[in-house]
Amino acid sequence: MRHYIQSRIKSFQYAFEGLKPVLKGQKNMHIHILAAFVVIGAGVYFDITSTEWVAITCVIGFVWVCEFFNSAIETLANVVSSDYNKHIKQVKDISAAAVLISAITAVVVGVIVFWKYIITM
Repeated sequence: MRHYIQSRIKSFQYAFEGLKPVLKGQKNMHIHILAAFVVIGAGVYFDITSTEWVAITCVIGFVWVCEFFNSAIETLANVVSSDYNKHIKQVKDISAAAVLISAITAVVVGVIVFWKYIITM
């Protein structure tokens, strides 16, 4: 049992280690964090419903997860080859497109959630 608990603690430590390079080194992640704070602030200001909070929380998480996967894919691709490679470029572009799609989805959800509050101001 003790080994099980220690291995779970190690798993969490590794996961927290994975946060550092993305939070420190990815400029786009800083934009996503700022956007999340703005949206959360707007949610508090407009007193959005629980269902709206679920939608907002899900899309924020969706964008962040995509950004983390994008960073992992880019890091791995850079290890595979530091030279230009059209296939690696394509992999990186597809990964970046996933982040773009998630961000567009988040904006659409944000408009749907906040539109009624903004037009009644």
